[in-house]
Amino acid sequence: MAGMNWETLTGQQKIVSRVLRHALERQELAHAYLFEGSRGTGKRQTALLLAQTLLCEAPENGAPCQQCRNCRRIASGNHPDVIRIAPEEGAATIKKEQIAYLMKEFTFHGVESAKKIFIIEEAEKMTTQAENSLLKFIEEPHEGTLALLTTDHIHQLLDTIISRCQVLTFLPLTDRAVESALEEAGQPHQLARLAAELTHDESEAAALCADPWFAGARAQVLQLVLKLSNSAEPALPFIYEKFSPDFDSNQRMIIGLDLLLFWYKDLMSLQLDRTGAVIYDDQTDVLRNQLIRLSRDQILQSMELIMSARKQLDAHVNGLSVLEWLVIRLGGIR
Repeated sequence: MAGMNWETLTGQQKIVSRVLRHALERQELAHAYLFEGSRGTGKRQTALLLAQTLLCEAPENGAPCQQCRNCRRIASGNHPDVIRIAPEEGAATIKKEQIAYLMKEFTFHGVESAKKIFIIEEAEKMTTQAENSLLKFIEEPHEGTLALLTTDHIHQLLDTIISRCQVLTFLPLTDRAVESALEEAGQPHQLARLAAELTHDESEAAALCADPWFAGARAQVLQLVLKLSNSAEPALPFIYEKFSPDFDSNQRMIIGLDLLLFWYKDLMSLQLDRTGAVIYDDQTDVLRNQLIRLSRDQILQSMELIMSARKQLDAHVNGLSVLEWLVIRLGGIR
């Protein structure tokens, strides 16, 4: 997720934004917050936004400028008064040494300001020993310190940690919010829309868009649906020569079937006059031309076949065999 601002946060997490802004305006921030919710909902970005708001050198109407030295250092993880702790890459837990460093930092005053902010990401990955160490700070906070914990799995934290923090729940983002965030980050609309529908999670969708394979996968699926709708162009040779080699793992094959299913969902959306729900919205003319030749029952039958193929993949049936079975049956629906 790209850098957060208060306007974006309000649009995505209205209650969280309202609670934090109200506390800031009244100078009544709690000493410890626990941001909990599923991945990709903006918890870490909100923690950074709050830190920027408190330490910005040139705030505007209570919002950080995000351009000053402090704002930029917080965003890059280099501000001496904003200490961020997270599991090291590949590590299953937040190590005892990381918490020991944090405990030591708790005892110092801010280097450049009267405030010191501690951000603990994926807090559920702290060991029990680490959580117990953290409890001491939460129970006896130092003046001018603020602890911000984020977690995807609140039930894995000690009840004593949870009860001593103000808990703010982050709701899952809508697909449109994920799509907008990806586009703001520079991803093309066609890929952003598709990735958002596939994953419903911004970080996963961003990773998908960044993979050159994904754009190719979309192009392959569009070629396949054209061949399926044209009896003069047999689809099986295309499956053997082009499609199957590109979708060379079970995970990629599943994505391929999902992308294919979206096409038929789009046909149904147009059938029901729900233009705004179309995912392949740059292919509307092609979809409408295909719609002339397909009834609602034929579209539903096609969707059922794709979902049946998806179940076969989940049951570890050979991917190429599944594709052969599916293409033969879809080709028979004209």
